[in-house]
Amino acid sequence: MDKPKVASTKPYVMKIEPGTYAWCACGLSRNQPYCDGSHKPTSIKPIVEKVEESKNVAWCGCKQTGTPPFCDGTHNKL
Repeated sequence: MDKPKVASTKPYVMKIEPGTYAWCACGLSRNQPYCDGSHKPTSIKPIVEKVEESKNVAWCGCKQTGTPPFCDGTHNKL
């Protein structure tokens, strides 16, 4: 599998706290939008994002974004 599965046709909008997050890039995680290791049988790897301050984010849910791990509106074209 080299093409990610669409996990959601909408972004995961939430407030996050400082820390390190592993965004699921394959679409297989049961813990969306975060990685749970389900990518292991694929060639797709999660994207690790280090957040320095509390902020609102829109994690991409469709996994087709041009600005991973964040939503760029690509889901509107699916």
